Amino acid sequence: MTMSLSPPKSSRPDAVAPQDEEQRLRELGYQPVLARRMGGFGNFAISFSVISVLSGCMTMYGFGLGTGGPAVMMWGWIGVGLFVLTVGLALAEVTSAYPTSGALYYMADRLGGRKWGWYTGWLNLLGLLGAIAGIDYGAALFTGAFLNLRFGFEPTPGSTMLIFMCILLLHAVLNLFGVRLVSVLNSISVWWHIAGVTVIVGALVIVPDHHQSAGFVFTEFVNDTGIDSPVYVAAIGLLLAQYTFSGYDASAHLSEETSNASVTAPRGIVRAIWVSWIAGFALLAGLTFAIQDYAGTVGSETGVPPAQILLDALGDGGATALLLVVIGAQLFCGNAEVAAASRMVFAFSRDNALPGSKLWRRVSSRTQTPVPAVWLSVGMACLIAVPSLYSATAYSAVTAINVIGITPAYAIPIFLKLRAGDRFEPGPWNLGRWSKPIGWIAVSWVAVVTVLFMLPQKAPVNWDTMNYAVFAMAAVLLLATAWWYVARDSYGTPSEAAYGTKREREEIAEGII
Repeated sequence: MTMSLSPPKSSRPDAVAPQDEEQRLRELGYQPVLARRMGGFGNFAISFSVISVLSGCMTMYGFGLGTGGPAVMMWGWIGVGLFVLTVGLALAEVTSAYPTSGALYYMADRLGGRKWGWYTGWLNLLGLLGAIAGIDYGAALFTGAFLNLRFGFEPTPGSTMLIFMCILLLHAVLNLFGVRLVSVLNSISVWWHIAGVTVIVGALVIVPDHHQSAGFVFTEFVNDTGIDSPVYVAAIGLLLAQYTFSGYDASAHLSEETSNASVTAPRGIVRAIWVSWIAGFALLAGLTFAIQDYAGTVGSETGVPPAQILLDALGDGGATALLLVVIGAQLFCGNAEVAAASRMVFAFSRDNALPGSKLWRRVSSRTQTPVPAVWLSVGMACLIAVPSLYSATAYSAVTAINVIGITPAYAIPIFLKLRAGDRFEPGPWNLGRWSKPIGWIAVSWVAVVTVLFMLPQKAPVNWDTMNYAVFAMAAVLLLATAWWYVARDSYGTPSEAAYGTKREREEIAEGII
């Protein structure tokens, strides 16, 4: 019997009357305070924008060239995409049952208890902040490459960091205008990405006189890591695909601002993954077939190998124009990630889980946006990227921080749902009889990649080549453990803490915060 990746009939929106999402939110323990102004396409668009193949694939392409080369990039994309789809399907099912801004940590709390929710929340927060840092720092790298091609600007770690901080500021400001603007920008982002991939791949197919062979694209293995084991190198080379395929929990984090979220949020997650899977394969294939000089691409003076591919294949004018397309996509991506992370900060603070929660859970009465949470998100992302000033391999570590933070956070509620068995009450979007097999595949895959991306990525291992993701993970878990003993009495889901103090609830009702 063949399996369909479409949800069973009972999970389709035309088979289930839309439920009262505001009432459902109250049943889950929260007073609605965010504006529900996002539709189904907007919800899909935010996850698609965060995955952003024009951000993840392009910024990590240089890493892939030396860590397995074309063979690992192409086959890794296919394999990782398939496994990520199982994670997305399983996570979508739990999202349908618990459509809240807290998303992963709230699911874990309801299915496993307070400590499960607590640690899931901290891991999810680490991953989201690492994603902002990785996305916007990647946009800064590509902006530096564009300035190099157009004006002869020589990117340095210091100048790249300054560009990065300007991008963070832009995204903070855009997110202060409310979810409606975020939704509009994400909708534009979908078409920008699709058109961008089409134009880039089309130009790389039509313009160059020379293309690599299919044998090169799908079988060429390259190892510039200094590590002897090809199996090890191929395994860590999967980071390109796994890093790109992250952030689709954004649909869940925006569920309190989405109409009919119990159906549209899970659909948004799954659709964002499979559309990105197709688009990313086309993009990676187009780039790799168009490589003119492998060594020159790896050692590009622009600092960005895809920029060198465009330059060699299309000339200065074409490369400059298409770099602007890529940078635009990366800016859309980073803006969407700031929206998702800020909602996570807001929700976690609503449950008194963060130091200074009373501040971070405040919502603007004018825009119904968690303004302090936006500023905290971009500020912490900036700190995560600071090691890039001193270490050439730090950017890979930043991307690994995203993967090892957010990916386990995806698996925990899935595992707890499996453990709960019949006690789990599915929402209107569900997998039916496929729930358990897909769930166990998803959990197993996450266990593997979490270990992989804490491993060293180059040899010999020293302070310059160390994978700092291990230290970030340890620091967050230590902070979470220490803070648990301070905040455990006030942390709770659902509880009085979810609504804040009596005075705060009165202010929310009066529209003051």
